[in-house]
Amino acid sequence: MEKILRGKAWRFGDGISTDHITPGRYYHLRGNLQALAEHTLEDADPDFARHAQPGDIVVAGKNFGQGSSREHAALVLKERGIRAILAKSFARIFFRNAVNVGLAPVLCDTDGFEKGDELEVDLEKGVVRNLTKGLERSCDPLPPLMGAILADGGLTAHIMKHGGFKWENTP
Repeated sequence: MEKILRGKAWRFGDGISTDHITPGRYYHLRGNLQALAEHTLEDADPDFARHAQPGDIVVAGKNFGQGSSREHAALVLKERGIRAILAKSFARIFFRNAVNVGLAPVLCDTDGFEKGDELEVDLEKGVVRNLTKGLERSCDPLPPLMGAILADGGLTAHIMKHGGFKWENTP
């Protein structure tokens, strides 16, 4: 994963659950990730599933990914081409699932960010820039092991690259 991500913002509020991300009525599609991804976040914003582009960034409030531990919630966002999720807080299981599939969860103040804003996220320096509004925010850097997993493209790729899961693999 690149250290600087740039994309258009898709804005959501607080409490976006895994059922918002992957509506339960489509869960029968979980064996076809591409088909399931066609319904990503459609109940929260019907435009998202139809118009999200690779490289776009999800921006949310508090407790993004709350609810059940559906790994598919993180997987469909990655399938849609989302590179990062900026939120004030994340549900713990969603946060880990995102890292494990190679999707960057970024903790930061998202006030003032709106749908369509052009954003730049510097994962290494811990800075989020709203290029549309000229805002700059600090973000919490990920622990080195999580950064290494993201850099390798997710947990599976990390394990394959290093021949196993070892704490010593962190930079």
